[in-house]
Amino acid sequence: MEDANLISKTQRKRQSHDLQAVGIALTKLRPEQLAKVELPERLREAVEAARSITKHEALRRQMQFIGKLMRHLDAGPLVAQLEAFKAPATRETARFHRAETWREAMLSDPDGVERFVAEYPSADAVKLRRLATEARAEREAERSPKRYRELFQLVNAILKNDSGPPP
Repeated sequence: MEDANLISKTQRKRQSHDLQAVGIALTKLRPEQLAKVELPERLREAVEAARSITKHEALRRQMQFIGKLMRHLDAGPLVAQLEAFKAPATRETARFHRAETWREAMLSDPDGVERFVAEYPSADAVKLRRLATEARAEREAERSPKRYRELFQLVNAILKNDSGPPP
């Protein structure tokens, strides 16, 4: 009979690679972020040492060492902390995409500005209409996209300041 706790070699290797990936993510954190992460002293020293290594093979060995040290830890809390560091950047990227989508809607659809103002009442409809009209004219005349950028910046600022609907 097979032991229920038996882990295949493939599964052990996958877990080892996953731990090394967490170690790599630790080495890429900014110093102030790394200071906030709770790590055993030996692992912290290994991560800081890896940051100063420039030779490829030496760095690979150091990452394997970090993975080995992490096998004795519960990596779940570390992964959660790393995800928390990434969350603000992810939210900002999502907001940029929403701003781009709204800008394109305002430029392609005559009612785009009105739909935006309906969802974000704090928006200045007159300024948005003016920028959208000027951005369309720039596009048609193949001029530098100054108003196009201004429209994006205004929409992005509104999305950032207004709680509005979720993405």
